[in-house]
Amino acid sequence: MTPEALSGLDMLDTAVVLVDARLGVRYLNPSAENLFEFSNRNVAGIAIGRLFDGDAKLAGAIDYAQRNNCSYTEHDLTLAAGGRPKHLACTVTPVESAEDGGFLIEFRAIEQQLRIAREERVLDQTRANRELIRNLAHEIKNPLGGIRGAAQLLDRELERPDLHEYTQVIIKEADRLQVLVDRLLTPHRLPQPDWLNVHEVLERVRSVIGAEYPEGITIHRDYDASLPALKGDREQLIQAVLNIVRNAAQVLQGKGEITLRTRIVRQVTLARRRYRHAISVQIIDNGPGVPEAIRERIFYPLVSGRDGGSGLGLTIAQNFIAQHHGTVTFESVPGNTSFMVLLPVNGDDEPGTHKVGI
Repeated sequence: MTPEALSGLDMLDTAVVLVDARLGVRYLNPSAENLFEFSNRNVAGIAIGRLFDGDAKLAGAIDYAQRNNCSYTEHDLTLAAGGRPKHLACTVTPVESAEDGGFLIEFRAIEQQLRIAREERVLDQTRANRELIRNLAHEIKNPLGGIRGAAQLLDRELERPDLHEYTQVIIKEADRLQVLVDRLLTPHRLPQPDWLNVHEVLERVRSVIGAEYPEGITIHRDYDASLPALKGDREQLIQAVLNIVRNAAQVLQGKGEITLRTRIVRQVTLARRRYRHAISVQIIDNGPGVPEAIRERIFYPLVSGRDGGSGLGLTIAQNFIAQHHGTVTFESVPGNTSFMVLLPVNGDDEPGTHKVGI
C-alpha cells in the first residue's frame, strides 16, 4: 500500500491489520495497536496465525476470502491477545494490488460498540439528572433556610432546657441538608482550563488520602512519564479523582491497596467525538467490588453502596470529567475494581514541547 493509503488507515476508528500473501503481518494501524496491545514494529513479519494462536475462525475467514476473491465477514470471533480474550467481529478483504497482494483485516470490538452505546446512554441520563437535581436543589434551598431560622427563634423562646435538644436536632439537620444542596449545585461551575501535569493532580490526591488514612492503605504509583500536558481545570480534576480514590478508600474500610496508573491512549472516541490521543487515569483497588445491585446506577445521584454514604461523590466526579469532554467507566470483580478516567488531549491546542513527569 502507498504511504497515503496507510495514512488513511491511521485515522480509522476500527482496528486494521494488513498481511501479505503469505499471511505475514505488514502493518497495524493505531487502533489495532491499542486493541491488541501489540507494537507495529514488534510484530512485523510474524504470521498472523502465530500472533493469534492459530485461531480457526480467523483462518477460515481468510481462507474463504482467498478462495473466492471477495470480502468475508466473521461476526463471532474470540482472539487471545494482550493477555486476555477479546470478542470481535472481523472483515477480511483481498488487496487488489499485484504489488502488495495479501489481505486487509478489519476488526471491530463488540464489547467496545456496546460500551460506546452504554456511555452515550449514561451521558444523556447524566445531563437529565444534572438538570433535575439542580432544579430540585434550588427548590429546597429557600424553605430550608426558613426552617432553620424558625428553629433558632423557637430555641430562644423555650424555657425548658430539655426541649433545646429537639431544636438543635432541627438546626443541625438543616445545616447538613444545606451542605448537601450546596454540593449538588457546585458541579455546575464551568471549567477554568489551563495547562497542567496530570501527575501533579494525582500526587495531590495521594497526599490527601495519605493524610486521611495514614495507616492501613498503601497507594502504589504506576505513571507513564512520557504523557503530554493536559488542558483542564486543576481543582475540578483534583476533586473528581479525589472522589473516586476516597470512595475506594472508604470501601476498603481503611485497609488495602490502591494503584494510580496513567497511560496514553490513541484514536479514541469520547462523548461522540474522535480524538487522536487521550490520557487514561486508572484507580484500582483490591476491595470487595461494586455491589451488583447498583452497578447500572452507580453514577446516579444519591446512589451509594455504603451505609451513611451521600451518593454524590461519583456523580460529581462524572460531572466534572464530562465537562472536560472525558468519560469515566469501571470494571469490577471481588478483589479488583478499576475506575478508568479518559481525558482527551486536544491536538489543536497541545504545545508540542509539553511533556509531563511525576
